[in-house]
Amino acid sequence: MAKKLPRSFYERDDVVKISRELIGKRLCTVIDGVKTSGMIVETEAYNGRTDAACHAYPEVRTKRTETLYGPPGYSYIYLCYGIHHLFNVVTNREGLADAILIRAIEPDEGTSYMLERRNRDMLKPVISNGPGKLSQALGLTTELDQTDLLGDTIWIEQGEKGAGMDIEASPRIGVEYAGEDAKLPWRFTLKGSKWVSK
Repeated sequence: MAKKLPRSFYERDDVVKISRELIGKRLCTVIDGVKTSGMIVETEAYNGRTDAACHAYPEVRTKRTETLYGPPGYSYIYLCYGIHHLFNVVTNREGLADAILIRAIEPDEGTSYMLERRNRDMLKPVISNGPGKLSQALGLTTELDQTDLLGDTIWIEQGEKGAGMDIEASPRIGVEYAGEDAKLPWRFTLKGSKWVSK
């Protein structure tokens, strides 16, 4: 069985590096006794102190963002446009509000359940090639905000692929409001993956 990433993986201070390193890892969930998982193929890094694209910038503390200020290695799941549940990983240390948005996965375990959750009948990229889609496929909702990623509900494992993966960096999606910070190359994708968001 693959090893869960330890707390020390999330506790480091370089959110951009961690975001890149999450490509190729496996995001797993067990919801209502059903296990589903997929290889992470797209991420985005957010820095709570310097990055105008981050929900917590500049030191914004609300009921929603409080999870961002919590301990590393926990889930930050929020509702976007009132419909999409977006899954993020909190990093660094308590009080700093760094996080990584998981934007796309390549499904590998429990795909029949993913199809059912997404109301689809064929395994195509549309199942999980976007942050709202992958959350729906994996059964992730805001009720699972602040879940410890070292527990047995949501966790991230070492992937089979490791060194030598071809990873591309580009600007993040949908953060035009962040001005100059919108240009930061903090989105990471697995080169050539058809599961990356469009």
